Amino acid sequence: MPFSDLGLSGALCAAAHAAGFAAPTPVQEGSISAVLKGHDLLVKAQTGSGKTAAFGLPLLQLVSPLAGPRTAPRRVQALVLVPTRELAVQVGDVLKGLASSLVPAPKISVVFGGVSINPQMLGLRGGSDIVVATPGRLLDLVDHNALHLDGVRTLVLDEADRLLDQGFSEELGRIVGLLNPQRQSLFFSATFGPQVSALAQGLLRDPVRVEVQDAPETLPDIAQSAIAVDTRARTQLLRHLIKQYAWSRTLVFVATKYAAEIVADKLRKAGLDAEPLHGQLSQGKRSQVLEDFKASRISVVVATDLAARGIDVVELPVVVNYDLPRSADDYTHRIGRTGRAGQAGLAVSFVTADTEAHWRLIEKRQGLDVVLEAVEGFEPTEVAAPPVQALVDLSGNGGVKGKRPSKKDKLRAAAAAAAAAV
Repeated sequence: MPFSDLGLSGALCAAAHAAGFAAPTPVQEGSISAVLKGHDLLVKAQTGSGKTAAFGLPLLQLVSPLAGPRTAPRRVQALVLVPTRELAVQVGDVLKGLASSLVPAPKISVVFGGVSINPQMLGLRGGSDIVVATPGRLLDLVDHNALHLDGVRTLVLDEADRLLDQGFSEELGRIVGLLNPQRQSLFFSATFGPQVSALAQGLLRDPVRVEVQDAPETLPDIAQSAIAVDTRARTQLLRHLIKQYAWSRTLVFVATKYAAEIVADKLRKAGLDAEPLHGQLSQGKRSQVLEDFKASRISVVVATDLAARGIDVVELPVVVNYDLPRSADDYTHRIGRTGRAGQAGLAVSFVTADTEAHWRLIEKRQGLDVVLEAVEGFEPTEVAAPPVQALVDLSGNGGVKGKRPSKKDKLRAAAAAAAAAV
């Protein structure tokens, strides 16, 4: 099916082809005409499915930028909410690329926190047609009277599951209260847990549902392996693998910003060009790390799940789960950073004695059957710690006095475990 059959203008059909889409992807085929007809939309599609263009192309056709001199500021007609700064930049770049040949061109503004608000306020002078934003910064700009949302005709929640994971429920509620209740709403998400489903039920009106299942021939070419290793040997194993296989660029996922800093520091001391990437870094530093990584000026980025979505690095050969992800869905998003755009990729997971049961659960939920290997010289010797048994007082008072660890004991134990893990 050509893009023209979906109701797109000739200019936007050409823009889609220029962006590398020879024909609509399944998510685009299911979404574009529905958006143009004014329907609400509930879309389940994985990263890399072309979903940004699936809402971006019809949005660009629906907004109506005025030609020639204007006497009044533009009103925000479309609002795209995203969970992270990196995804905001990525979505904004896609929209601006698709809009580059349109006449008149819509004004697209990208706003996010972690940087000074003043340049963004200046950029919004005269208004904007489309705003791509993280929730917190959007509300800051509303509070500064830098933009108004009552003219929004289309709301897009991109990565809706991640928006709720990151605790934006209160901000989303406030934003929705500022919008025209007669707006069109579009939900795009890779997963639909109870929170997302409840939010969608409350905000969408008789939505068109689009669920894209990857066909075998379109699945990314990602080889997956799991290596059994002792907790304390993971950094040495990582360094060994990078050097042995001459990985040009490696994205390493860890559980905490503390681990990101420590592991990156240890790799630098071992002679590798490594940098941490986590939410506590300034936006400037985060952007610089990503630019250096994409340009191969650094070879290893050690990141929290901040990098699991919204990061698109061309020809990234390897992703390593230094720490296993919390869920099977997070596993999918992490390894999806490699094997993109038709390239082959490799995903390696380190499995310690204490995380083997969790790895088996991820395998089961992902339908995987990955042999747990050992690397010569790094054969594991640890055994899983026995499960903690609560001391129960049969009289029903909730425990035996003097036997339960205090809050300080728990904090000390957690700190010791975090230090031992890296």
